[in-house]
Amino acid sequence: LSMSVNELENQNPNVFHKSAERPSTLSEEDDSVADEFDSREVFDLIRDINDPEHPLTLEELHVVQEELISVNDEGNTVFVNFTPTIPHCSMATLIGLSIRVKLLRCLPARFKVTVEVTPGTHNAEKQVNKQLADKERVAAALENFHLINVINQCIAPRSKA
Repeated sequence: LSMSVNELENQNPNVFHKSAERPSTLSEEDDSVADEFDSREVFDLIRDINDPEHPLTLEELHVVQEELISVNDEGNTVFVNFTPTIPHCSMATLIGLSIRVKLLRCLPARFKVTVEVTPGTHNAEKQVNKQLADKERVAAALENFHLINVINQCIAPRSKA
């Protein structure tokens, strides 16, 4: 079974409604109040990442969901589970890298960011998680000119038509 380069793995993904923008509160706008990071804040950072195959965001494909994100502000940890749209998604590592890069660029350096496939949703889950957890592999991937261009396209804001 061979696939041409232009063939999509998941021809007709389920598309979900985007959640509403979160209204900001007075305490969030007050610079004198220490504002802890929470799962919604992290979700807002990654929800608009573009899927590498479809002109849709990771939120619209339910690849990222707020309830699969945990943040321990005091412990400086962020944990994100993401759910590929199909169990044999060859883009899973790229999607995980895109989430990781976006968070590393946006969050304070004090956070240890862990990105993993949602348990039971990908047939190469252990391998993908191992790659995403390997600092040397991630660093090497981010030095690959072609790969960082693809990641930058995924995390770039899409122009509103």
